[in-house]
Amino acid sequence: MSTVEINRISKSFGAVKAVDRVSFSVEKGEIFGLLGPNGAGKTTTIRIILDLFKPDSGEVLVFDGPMTEAKKDRIGYMPEDRGLYQDIQLDRCLIYLGTLKNLSTAEARSRVGDYLERFDLAQHRQKKIKELSKGMQQKAQIIATLLHEPDLVVIDEPFTALDPVNTQMIKDILLDLQNRGITLVMSTHQMHQVEEMCDRIILIDHGRSVLYGDLAEIRKRFSGHAVHVRTMDELPDLAGIKSVQPHNAIHQLNLSPGTSPQEVLQALVDRGIVLEQFEIATPTLDEIFIRVVQANED
Repeated sequence: MSTVEINRISKSFGAVKAVDRVSFSVEKGEIFGLLGPNGAGKTTTIRIILDLFKPDSGEVLVFDGPMTEAKKDRIGYMPEDRGLYQDIQLDRCLIYLGTLKNLSTAEARSRVGDYLERFDLAQHRQKKIKELSKGMQQKAQIIATLLHEPDLVVIDEPFTALDPVNTQMIKDILLDLQNRGITLVMSTHQMHQVEEMCDRIILIDHGRSVLYGDLAEIRKRFSGHAVHVRTMDELPDLAGIKSVQPHNAIHQLNLSPGTSPQEVLQALVDRGIVLEQFEIATPTLDEIFIRVVQANED
């Protein structure tokens, strides 16, 4: 069942076509990656989903129908640009934002207290937002997004300004939300986070969808006929190897047509080569992103 369904939406601002006939769906309980270079149309697409912009054409369905005011209270949105009130104390700001999502003041205060403890911000609750570090403000923004326990979370660059410890904490929280059946749409330029967390992705460039689908299938589609080998031994000459490309301690063996990775593995074992790593070469999402975007420029 789709939580979000986008059918051929387009949006122009004057002569600029920000989104051009984009279609995709986001399934219930998945983490969906909305990707693209700067200025590609991602933020406009998000704002159309949230009913902040009306599309010039096309259809947007959220929770099995058009957006309503009641549905907006079931959505948590964290924009890339922080939307916190800078001159208000942290706890007062979060409590107020919770009441805007139909929480009572008492319930908002209780939840804010729990989140501040969980996010290691309790000792800073009396500080004004502008007095907090960028990382602390990022965590506060995430609290504001999740405070009302939304069914759909749309989150833009969630890991900005976070150190590795807090990055892992936020990842764990988002993965826990997914395990509880919450749907997440995540936009980020950190491709390694997408690889670790997302089930499916769409890549938008110049307002158009240029790549869409299951992440594992996409990586398989872009993989070449090669294997990666890590060994301390000197690699012997093997039949069926077109070329060898060293990458630090890892060698990429490019295979000839008709040669299987299993045959190469068996040949290495038969030669007594001690293997620390042997895997079929698949490109990183960074590499796929660059290849697709550059191809779209031609």
